[in-house]
Amino acid sequence: MAEVKIVGTTRTEFGKGASRRARRDGLVPAVIYGHGEKPLHITLNAKEIGVALKQSNVLLDITIDGKTELTLPKVIVRDPLKQILEHIDLVLVRRGEKVVVSVPVHTVGEHDRDGILEHVHNSIEVRVDASSIPNFLELDIQGLASGTSKYAADVKLPAGVELESDPKMIVVHLSEKSTAAAEETAAPAADAPAATPAAE
Repeated sequence: MAEVKIVGTTRTEFGKGASRRARRDGLVPAVIYGHGEKPLHITLNAKEIGVALKQSNVLLDITIDGKTELTLPKVIVRDPLKQILEHIDLVLVRRGEKVVVSVPVHTVGEHDRDGILEHVHNSIEVRVDASSIPNFLELDIQGLASGTSKYAADVKLPAGVELESDPKMIVVHLSEKSTAAAEETAAPAADAPAATPAAE
């Protein structure tokens, strides 16, 4: 998995006004918490953290006042319209410590071409060493037949990775084309206005 080193600055001003000023200066407000430690309020360079967060479950080595903390992004808040980073919650982790994270699932193999593949869940939750989080997990759909599904229990897990999601949770489903086409055809008809009775 990815691990990024970044420098943070202790934050002494709080509130919406202070947060706006920080973002105007190219900084993102953040808080580090966990392991019974007092929450540490910091700011991070917006461009650097923006690049780092493009990677799934990235570990952040954050240096503040000469001390380095290993953290994992927990909550990322973005402006719903501009998608600008507004705030980040970071949880303290230790190497060798097990954490529960959501990991993307990639499908491999060829399914029955008479069906349409639906990704019901794009990720599953697993328990894994904080320093060994996989970037993605693989789900083999070779020969998957129309009308059938693959479940969380079918996802291939590397050594040391334990499934946390419900094993029976559907990850992908292969719908029959005829059924999907019928549903698309029937949908507009349901929205059509009622027919006017013909005059006698």
